[in-house]
Amino acid sequence: MVSGLGLTIFLLIGGMAFWLLFFLLGFIVPFWISLGVFAKIRPKRIFEDTEAK
Repeated sequence: MVSGLGLTIFLLIGGMAFWLLFFLLGFIVPFWISLGVFAKIRPKRIFEDTEAK
């Protein structure tokens, strides 16, 4: 009985860790990389337009 409960808890925690890593690798990492690429590509403004007001 106790070993079955321990195995169940172990598999639940392992499954949650697997799906968390799957989510991170599938969504968060590509999103983070694309944000970094867009930040590099976007032109930077050196001088602010103070006369536009």
